[in-house]
Amino acid sequence: MIAAAIRAMSQVFQPAFRAILWKSLGFTLAALFLIWIALNGLVAGFVDLPYPWLDTALSILTGVGAFIGLGFLIAPVTAMFAAFFQDDVALIVEREDYPADGPGRAMPLPESIWLTVKFTGIVILANIFALMLLLVPGINLVAFFLVNGYLLGREFFEFAAMRFMPQADAKSLRKAHGGTVFLAGLVIAGVLAVPILNLVTPIFATILMVHLYKRLARRQAAARAY
Repeated sequence: MIAAAIRAMSQVFQPAFRAILWKSLGFTLAALFLIWIALNGLVAGFVDLPYPWLDTALSILTGVGAFIGLGFLIAPVTAMFAAFFQDDVALIVEREDYPADGPGRAMPLPESIWLTVKFTGIVILANIFALMLLLVPGINLVAFFLVNGYLLGREFFEFAAMRFMPQADAKSLRKAHGGTVFLAGLVIAGVLAVPILNLVTPIFATILMVHLYKRLARRQAAARAY
């Protein structure tokens, strides 16, 4: 697990992934900026205060609150854009690190979009729940890691596995190694929790889970051989 995580992080910034990285950063930052502008505009449009200094104070508080809230939106936003880059990232890893195995099968675009929309909705609801616990010291941080560790681990691992097997088999493989996949998800959540670094989460998570899938698939094949 540690070796796979180190390998994944070292690959994120390699030339082969650089164009994908810039595209991912551009889309993610643009989406977060538009959400921030919309939140500020919404408050300013519905609240009319009698004194200018109150308007200024409210604007500052809204901006700070929106900035904190965006920290919880990074997970669903990165998940939403993952579908556009995952196959490209996975293909590079498969060709460079596992050339003898052959590349996986890209997920059909309609299926990819549907799974991404569904997963993004789940992540949004889960992070709203975690955000509600913000006022409870300690619990909100634990909730953030547990929720995102499980959901991100499940999503990215099943994606890597589904390039080589049907969805039902991918889920079975994940459940058979649930603890390992969850630990990998916690590593992804750890990257997600670090400002600036969290913007590379989709690429890092995809690379990590391709490595993890390959190791678990080979272990499973070896066990069957015996």
